[in-house]
Amino acid sequence: MTDKTQAAPRARRALPRPLRSRALPVWWPVAAGVLAGGLLGGAYGVATPPEYTATAYVVAVPTEESDPAAALGFAQAYGRVATQLAVLGDAQVWAGVPVRTLQEHVRAETSPDAPMVSVTATAARPAQAADMANAVARALTRHAEDARAATHVGLRQFARAVKPAEPSSAPAALTGLVGACAGGLLGALALLVRPRRAPREEGPAAAVPGPAVAADAQGRL
Repeated sequence: MTDKTQAAPRARRALPRPLRSRALPVWWPVAAGVLAGGLLGGAYGVATPPEYTATAYVVAVPTEESDPAAALGFAQAYGRVATQLAVLGDAQVWAGVPVRTLQEHVRAETSPDAPMVSVTATAARPAQAADMANAVARALTRHAEDARAATHVGLRQFARAVKPAEPSSAPAALTGLVGACAGGLLGALALLVRPRRAPREEGPAAAVPGPAVAADAQGRL
């Protein structure tokens, strides 16, 4: 009878072991983050329409009454006013789009070493992107020509924007890869910050005394 009573606590203590073997592995947040991030990133890339980018270039040319240093300075100034309403108001006629569209999808950049202004436009269609960039560059050139008598610097078209052959937006495969990396990183962070469980001590009968040990102790008393 003593053997049966001593075997009962051991059987009870052995019950959680199959449950622990069926638990999820420790690194499951990382795998779940990679899978979820990859799916979301790929879905974003498929749902987002492609964008095309075209760029036109104009160069500042000094007159006989000016010098190259002045041309470089006015090129910086024209780069700042290229996306202003005074220029875009004229450009919308040639681009065939509203001024608001030009304000949102056209940007101008200058070089600190060369008197050049680049006008870049993005659109859902390749031809529209090229038309928007060329329209803003043409309008900027006309405004510079109107002020040429006072600035002694004019703008000339250096290169027209051409219709892009490929979209500039990221494909679905790339967005899926970026999403998987981001999801894996978040899963790893969640794995690091989650509380750790203290190891369970499974000692012999000293942790949970059996009925036989308790009866023997009472007999001695």
